[in-house]
Amino acid sequence: MPFEAVVLNKTSGEGRLRARSPIDCELQKEYTFIIQAYDCGSGPSGVNWKKSHKAVVHIQVKDVNEFSPAFKESMYKATVTEGKIYDSILQVEAIDEDCSPQYSQICNYEIVTTDVPFAIDRNGNIRNTEKLNYDKQHQYEIMVTAFDCGQKHAREDVLVQVNVKPVCKPGWQDWNKRIEYKPGSGSVPLFPSIHLETCDGPVSSIHTTVELQTNYIGKGCDRETYSEKSLQKLCGASSGAIDLLPSPSATTNWTAGLLVDNNDMIFKFDGKQGAKIPDGIVPKNLTDQFTISLWMKHGPSPGLRAEKETILCNSDKTEMNRHHYALYVHNCRLVFLLRKDFDQADTFRPAEFHWKLDQICDKEWHYYVVNVDFPVVTLYMDGTTYEPYLVTNDWPIHPSHIAMQLTVGACWQGGEVTKPRFAQYFHGSLASLTIRPGKIESQKVISCLQACKEGLDINSLQSLGQGVKYHFNPSQSVLVMEGDDIENINRALRKVSYINSRQFPTAGIRRLKVSSKVQCFGEDVCINIPDIDAYVMVLQASEPKITISGMDHFARPAAQFESERGVILLPDIRIISTATKMEHSKKNGANKPVVLEEMLHNLDFCDVLVTGAELDPEHECLELDRTELQGKHLDATNSTAGYSIYGVDTIHNYEQVLQQIRYRNWYTSATFERKFRIKCSELNGHYSSNEFNLEVNILHSTNSNYMDHVNHVLAQPHFLQSVHHPEESISTPHNSVVPSVATVVIVICVSVLIFIIAVGVYRIRTAQQHSSTDNESSKENEMDWDDSALTITVNPMEKYEKPHRVEEESEEEDDEEEDTTSAESDESEEEEDEEEEEESTVQKRGKQNLTRKEQLEWDDSTLPY
Repeated sequence: MPFEAVVLNKTSGEGRLRARSPIDCELQKEYTFIIQAYDCGSGPSGVNWKKSHKAVVHIQVKDVNEFSPAFKESMYKATVTEGKIYDSILQVEAIDEDCSPQYSQICNYEIVTTDVPFAIDRNGNIRNTEKLNYDKQHQYEIMVTAFDCGQKHAREDVLVQVNVKPVCKPGWQDWNKRIEYKPGSGSVPLFPSIHLETCDGPVSSIHTTVELQTNYIGKGCDRETYSEKSLQKLCGASSGAIDLLPSPSATTNWTAGLLVDNNDMIFKFDGKQGAKIPDGIVPKNLTDQFTISLWMKHGPSPGLRAEKETILCNSDKTEMNRHHYALYVHNCRLVFLLRKDFDQADTFRPAEFHWKLDQICDKEWHYYVVNVDFPVVTLYMDGTTYEPYLVTNDWPIHPSHIAMQLTVGACWQGGEVTKPRFAQYFHGSLASLTIRPGKIESQKVISCLQACKEGLDINSLQSLGQGVKYHFNPSQSVLVMEGDDIENINRALRKVSYINSRQFPTAGIRRLKVSSKVQCFGEDVCINIPDIDAYVMVLQASEPKITISGMDHFARPAAQFESERGVILLPDIRIISTATKMEHSKKNGANKPVVLEEMLHNLDFCDVLVTGAELDPEHECLELDRTELQGKHLDATNSTAGYSIYGVDTIHNYEQVLQQIRYRNWYTSATFERKFRIKCSELNGHYSSNEFNLEVNILHSTNSNYMDHVNHVLAQPHFLQSVHHPEESISTPHNSVVPSVATVVIVICVSVLIFIIAVGVYRIRTAQQHSSTDNESSKENEMDWDDSALTITVNPMEKYEKPHRVEEESEEEDDEEEDTTSAESDESEEEEDEEEEEESTVQKRGKQNLTRKEQLEWDDSTLPY
């Protein structure tokens, strides 16, 4: 026992009971023990003492509030569903180590965090005071403290975390509303993490439709915007298609007054405009086989009483108002009128072919092809075949000498009216209207011409498994999937991608819609799945910069232009395409442009145009071997204005063809120079190259003072005659001047330079140097002279000059211009490509040439008299 009893007064018997060490209530709340008293005994030694009776001592330890409450858990968590009021979300519990009921009991709990929709009772039960909303707040964190009955609060507050979960709503989870698409990135998944929440419903089957909405992009979706002729060639169509709505130009000016929508060659007709096709563009009489194709966007006809709306019409130009053939819209019907000319068989024939289609008035783009194989007429709309119904048969049109007028967007009324005018105007948009006489188009080509370049795609079809059925529409803008297992559908939808194969796609938004129907066991539709509304953001492609370079100035002798092959215009033409891309800098965090060389893409035309007066077909022309176009998607047209190469093909193929264009002029006396301008484009002029200018000079033998400022070509004086050795068979490089002229130019320039140097040297030279020069000259005469590429120009008057003319010239330093002619005749026979020649070499070759000239025979076969 931690107690002891001590005597205070032996006489009175007073004593004290005291603790030997500190008493702790938490260790023991009370003590019970027995005490007994003893007297002092008898005898000096105190023996034989007597003891008292035993007394029981009971001690209770009074508690001190020394401990604070402490929570049993370091953190409390709970999850609640939104929209409900709970009696108790969870209970917190704290304890106190004090020993007395007063200080060891927890009398109260309190929420420390303010402005939270929660309350707590004295037992630690937490409840919400209002309905929680998941959209407003997903999670609440509140701090709670506890008080013992001595009002001492807890040492540390405890964190209580309440998570709010939404009411289970069936629908697609974990998808992004915006999907970015970078041009050239191939197939990009739309919903890589999507899954369907059915709230544990008994699902038996799922039907999902993914729709890519692109009706407002171009012609209904991203299609190639090349010219119609280029597209026909790309799709393998037979040649001969006539484009009735081409881009306005000098040669195709009938579309200049029409309203144009952006750069996709879309023409808008507002009911007030029509275009006359010039005579000669389309044959007057079509054969029994021909094809009309077009893109059309058309809505319901305006007005209560709908008028005919003409797409294409061939009618009498004057006097009468007969329609020979026409394609028009009337009351959401497409009507084709065809009245054949009278021949020997005077019988009734089909005259009108009608198609009733909802798409004609749905204000969306569709591709129409009318194949005529008389008397059978077939319509292809978006690649699907539709047979017509015949409204009437008619007699053939009797022949007359009245000219016909072909029009687009309205029909020409040439007769039966006071003043000829347009009538039956079209309301809507048209594009790529072509007519192909003599042939009908195949299903394969039609499908290619109307194909979208963007659409939905499924990556890894093999991994879809057997449990999912899927179906694409022809343009791959709608995908339908069906399955009976939720996880299979989830996997399938994660593989649905967007793809755009155009290198320069139309930037902007492509809307996406995903709609789903779920069936449960024994019920039709048990769960309502909300639609997904998302969009693909197609980013702007890096625009290419197309650059044409090469030799921009050259001269050739007239004889080469007059030859059968002429002169190659662009032997070293180079076309490169670069793109500028913004790259993020790690140093300063800014975006800086970085140029990427050699961007690979196609061109669709290159023009070699004549600058100034057009070519005179009587004297000159541009030529190209048609064999150069074989194996390429290229075609070419030639005119007095220049040469046009068109078709969608690689830059390399365009370079190859351009390098073979030749210029011929078989009457060069009237022409001294010709200038050309070369320009190329991609996407029908959307991306254009620089204008590369080329100047070609024709060298005439009678022109003694003409010098080309680029190649430094000096024409031969009329009294000089060229002597060509038979063994000198020299092929002219594409990028050099004719060898005979080049030799004269180089020799003259170098000779003048050397002569000036020689004048100064001769003043310093001693007689000893002259003698050494003679020795060297005699040695050099023994060497073989390599004249494999040499043209010698001989002055016929030279043999009458004195042999010491060179020495006299070398001593005259003040009259350099008078000495030039002699220097040319003495030293122009050498071909020296190096400007750094030693003086001794000059002297040796000068003497050697004098000796050789006297031995040459004079060929006067080409001497002008």
